[in-house]
Formats: sequence, structure tokens, C-alpha cells
Amino acid sequence: MNNPKLGFVNKNRRELGMLGLLIVLVIITSWGTRESGVQAVFESKFLSSDNLKNISREIGIYGIFSIGVGIVIITAGIDLSVGSLMALLGVVFLYFVTPTETRPDSFLARIIPEIPWIAAIFLTLLIGTAVGLFQGLLVGKLKLQAFIVTLCGLLSYRGLARFSADDTSINISDSSQNLEFLRFLGEGSLADVLTNGNGSGLLHSIPMSFIYLICFAIFFGIILHKSVFGRYIFASGRNELATKYSGINTNIVIAFAYVIAGFCTAFAAIPFCIYTGSVQPATHGAFFELYAIAAAVLGGCSLRGGEGSILGILIGTAILIVLRNMVNLFGYPTPLSDAITGGVIFVGVLLDQHGASSIKKIFKKSH
Repeated sequence: MNNPKLGFVNKNRRELGMLGLLIVLVIITSWGTRESGVQAVFESKFLSSDNLKNISREIGIYGIFSIGVGIVIITAGIDLSVGSLMALLGVVFLYFVTPTETRPDSFLARIIPEIPWIAAIFLTLLIGTAVGLFQGLLVGKLKLQAFIVTLCGLLSYRGLARFSADDTSINISDSSQNLEFLRFLGEGSLADVLTNGNGSGLLHSIPMSFIYLICFAIFFGIILHKSVFGRYIFASGRNELATKYSGINTNIVIAFAYVIAGFCTAFAAIPFCIYTGSVQPATHGAFFELYAIAAAVLGGCSLRGGEGSILGILIGTAILIVLRNMVNLFGYPTPLSDAITGGVIFVGVLLDQHGASSIKKIFKKSH
């Protein structure tokens, strides 16, 4: 008789392994950042309320667009345009909520009208979704290589953002609207939203971006793992030709994956630009596509397609954010976190392609 517990472990072996790694990182960072003379691990800088709140906020923002990229990877695709699209959407969103006279003298800055921030949110989400649809049709319908399509997006969206902003910062503080509640929604906590900034206690330690991530994880987890369309996504990634012969329109399935990625990127772009307070197009969202790919690969999404889970993507995101935080708390140079991210991606791809035995093969003598 099969043991259900063993079946669960075998099915989620990758996710459980990454969860174990996350726990180890948390313990190491907590122990290594204790205050001088303090023996208790719970008195560390890592476990301070402010640090945990900042980590949760970053996990929320990074996790949202990583879910979109992860779903694309499950279809055997890739999306390299995430960071550049976040820069462009950040510029557009801030143009929507700032007066025309405060903007640089560029064509896009002149034609975008100032509108209420609620409408700005919906239009930004619509633009991001439309960009995802455009890329999805190029990849799914016209069968262009996802790498080339999204690489063009990476260059074009960043260039358009820099041109439209005249390569200068766009600041949310230039807005003439009352954006207090918008700030609560973007960079505030659950207590801020529920009590209009007067809350405290546990709810004050839960950033809204983390709440958004939970909602996204539940929603897309149901779509990916509990729906017929989710099975189509996995099938298209495993073997697109066989799936098409089964009567499934894989063109639409693949295109819709990029629509999801575009929507997730647009949603994450809004709280991120509110949190930063400004958008510098040259650097805003830089390398975010790499963090998203790393989070997905770490979480078990195979670059060959057909494998992955929302839970794994969340764990992978948490690992990357904790690694970055650990580097900062230990006092190492910040660029080291980028080197670690590159190493993490390499190890993840190596294990994905050849399994754990690949490590032994490297050092095995050839005969």
C-alpha cells in the first residue's frame, strides 16, 4: 500500500528541499546578526520587526512578478522584459498622477493627461496586460523565439522610458493630488489601510505588498494546479506538438501565459514605484527579470517547460530576498548579492538539467 506522506514528499521534493535551504539561511542569518553580548537568536537584527517588515515587502513585490515569469517558464518560454517594463510602467503611472508642467519636455510626457490615481492604477494595469498580450501573440501565434521577443522588449521598454523621462527622475512628490491612501496601499501596512494610518500592533507589521502576494498566490495557484487551463499550461510546456494534436489550442495557452506575466509585472510596478518614491528610468527595476527567473528556477520551474509550482516560486523568491538581506546585514559589499544570484541561477539550471549527479560528474576522472 502506498504511503500518502511519502507520495507527497516525492511529489514536492524540490519545494521541500528549497524550504529546508530557506530555513537554514534564516537560522544562519539570525544567529550571525545577534547584538553583541546577546545569546538569544531572537534578539538578532534579522528578526527585528522593521527588518522583517522590509523583507516581507520585498518578497511581496518580487514574488508577484516572479509568479508571472514562472508561469511563462512552465510553458517553456522566457520573459526578459520584466525590469524594463516596470521602469516604463513606473514612468507612465507617475505621469498619470503628476501635473504636466512638472514633467520633462518629451512627447510621451505631453500626451499623457493627469487623471485620478484610481484611474491611473487601472490604466497602468491595462497597458501592462496589453504589452503581455502583444508579446504572447508574437511567441504563441507567430512562433517567434521568446528569448528574442522579450530581449527586444528589454531594450525597447527601457529606452522608451529613458527617452520619455529625458533620462531624469520622475517623483511622486510632484503630484498635486491627495495620495495619502495610495501610499498606504503601495508602501503601507494592512493596519494603515484598515485604520487610515492610525493602526498598530501585528497588522502594522504586515505590508500590503505581502497581502497582494498571498492573493496572487492563491488565485494563480488555483488556476495553475486546480483548473483545466492549468493542465493545458503544463502540457504545452512538456510537449507543445503533442498537446496541439490533442485538440488544444496551444497558441492561445502560450499567449495567455504572457498576458499573465504582463499583468503581474504591471501590478508589481505600482507599489514598487510608490515605495521608491521616484522612478529613475536608467536603473529602475534593473535585473528584476533575472531575480524572477532565479526565483522560478530555484522553486522548481524547469527551463525545459512542463514543471513548476506557485509554492516553489514563493520559496525561491524568499530565498533570494533573504540572501540579499544576509549580505547587507553581514556588512559585505552590496554587489556581492548579484554574484550570489548568478551562482544560484547556475546551480539551479545545473540541477534541473542533470540532477544532483551532475556535481559528481564535474569532478569525476574521465577514462
